[in-house]
Amino acid sequence: MKTSLVLTLIGRDRPGLVSAVAARASALGANWLESRLAQLAGQFAGVVRLEVEERDAAQLEVSLRELAAEGLQVIIERGAGARAQAARRITRLELVGHDRPGIVRDISAVLARHGVSIEEFETACESAPMSSESLFRATAVLDVPAAVSLDALRADLEALANELMVDLNLNDDSAAC
Repeated sequence: MKTSLVLTLIGRDRPGLVSAVAARASALGANWLESRLAQLAGQFAGVVRLEVEERDAAQLEVSLRELAAEGLQVIIERGAGARAQAARRITRLELVGHDRPGIVRDISAVLARHGVSIEEFETACESAPMSSESLFRATAVLDVPAAVSLDALRADLEALANELMVDLNLNDDSAAC
């Protein structure tokens, strides 16, 4: 029987960090299924999902935790089993506007009120092409319960977008899954 391990990784960025994790995973027969890795402010940060035989999971956890001696903090959680899901819709949110504190807090609060789960979330600050002012850009993949009205969610997000003075698009990527 296989089990999933979800790793959270952080450490000072340097060559070889991903290789060190991958080598330890491979040595115990783990399969690297998915990951999100980034360099942020000189730090390497990532989330990785590995799948490994249950009998090898504890040994892999010990091996991965030994990376702390190389300056890589590793937090490991066992993945939850498959859960029954009600019908859902995958929806994409895109936002761009002048940067200011609180944008993520405000958007995520609206999503939480509607019971929407954030599957993926990516943000960045960049210079505006003409003015060089700081722009905040976000894209998110959202899991919207079938019982939630997309029109009501869109209306609440658009009202907030007007208040924040940002452009926001909500696109239904698929029908119920």
